[in-house]
Amino acid sequence: MCGGIILDNLKERREKRLKEKKKKRKYFFGILFIIVASIMLFSMKHWFYGNKTEVPVVAEVEAEVKENNSDINGTSTPKPDSEPEVKPEPIKIAITISAAGDCTLGSDIDYISGGSFMNEFKKQNNYAYFFENVKYIFEKDDLTIVNLETTLTEATARADKKYKFKGSPEFTNILTEGSVEAVNIANNHSHDYLQKGYEDTISNLEKANLTYFGYDNKSIQDVNGIMVGMLGYEGWSDTQALRDEIFNSINELKDNGAQLVIVSFHWGIERDNYPNSTQKSLAHYAVDAGADLILGHHPHVVQGIEEYNGKNIVYSLSNFCFGGNKNPSDKDTFIFQQTFNFTDGVKIEDNQKNIIPCSISSVTHRNDYKPTVSEGSEKERILNRINKYSIF
Repeated sequence: MCGGIILDNLKERREKRLKEKKKKRKYFFGILFIIVASIMLFSMKHWFYGNKTEVPVVAEVEAEVKENNSDINGTSTPKPDSEPEVKPEPIKIAITISAAGDCTLGSDIDYISGGSFMNEFKKQNNYAYFFENVKYIFEKDDLTIVNLETTLTEATARADKKYKFKGSPEFTNILTEGSVEAVNIANNHSHDYLQKGYEDTISNLEKANLTYFGYDNKSIQDVNGIMVGMLGYEGWSDTQALRDEIFNSINELKDNGAQLVIVSFHWGIERDNYPNSTQKSLAHYAVDAGADLILGHHPHVVQGIEEYNGKNIVYSLSNFCFGGNKNPSDKDTFIFQQTFNFTDGVKIEDNQKNIIPCSISSVTHRNDYKPTVSEGSEKERILNRINKYSIF
């Protein structure tokens, strides 16, 4: 009996010890889990916040700047000078102007027999025909100017004079097909069909988007970013009234933004190769008043070129596409070109000019109304004539 009780006590004590061991083991592992979890949380927090850059407060930034700008003695050193301002590149623009003489795109209806301009048009039936031998020159320039010495109208009432020229309103296509952009209309044939013919001509030029100028018509055109002003006058006499008009018009153009002014004069004596005193005085006055280029026409023959105060005066460009004569004895003519250079809108005085000798016809035995560039000995002959007439 006693032995059995001892065994039972031993068994109870053993079971009690086992329970206590299990309880301690659970407690140990619980503490261990808490420690490990705490370490992991601490590591994650440090990693997350440690990779962020803190933004210093304004006072700290100012202190740092002050410290960086101080020398070893603690005195403040001046900041280095700012970078020098980079100036923009100057804007350089060059424009080339081409000028040619009298273009009578039509005929006098009293002289429209064989060989007239109107008959030639009917035969060719092609607007491009007339300028096709010079178009390549006009296409390469920036502005082409001619003297339009005719009316483009269907009017029938005519002026009481010897020669009265008229062309079809559609003859504006001859100019546009030939790469002509501007025409002077101040001449002795612009009113051959009275005021009606004059107004019709202007209307037809406007419909064709062609620039026109002359008399009280003043033009300013944007040519590759340069504002070009154009004026035209009949210059038969040098009067104070005309001088006042020239002076006021040039200043008006410049007040309205013109950077280059071209003045066209219909003047001189027919078939005279030298300018008269009126031509010279008016030309010089226009230059003194601010013109940059003078273009002349009416004598129907070549006259010389003068350089006055750095500006070119072309006294007579002769005929060009001229329907006023079926076979003139003197068919010499030329295209005058000048290239104007600008830097930041200011014209450079460099006087780049070019003279292209031509004939008013592509054949010698008659006028086929087809201006053609001269070559070889003919080119030299015409150049020599122009040089000769340019000695005043």
